[in-house]
Amino acid sequence: MFMSNYRNNMKIIADLLHAADQSGHTGIKITSLLTKANLSHSRLGKFINNLTAAGMITKIVDDKRNTFVITSRGKEYLKSYDEFSHITESFGL
Repeated sequence: MFMSNYRNNMKIIADLLHAADQSGHTGIKITSLLTKANLSHSRLGKFINNLTAAGMITKIVDDKRNTFVITSRGKEYLKSYDEFSHITESFGL
């Protein structure tokens, strides 16, 4: 059976969206995202740019601090990802 210890981009995106979703409407700061997603700052920046461009998170700048809030589109992606992940796990993939 094929097992992998690395995360693919879809899993990283899901991890970031889960972290943003758990923070609620107040949003999550970049430092917390770095910790929860276990990514380097430069790598996280690329994902954040892609997620904001795709409309899955919103970036709020307040006093030069960035806070990120999940959007309804991000929640839709997360729901679909979780459903797909559950199906693949049930087949042992």
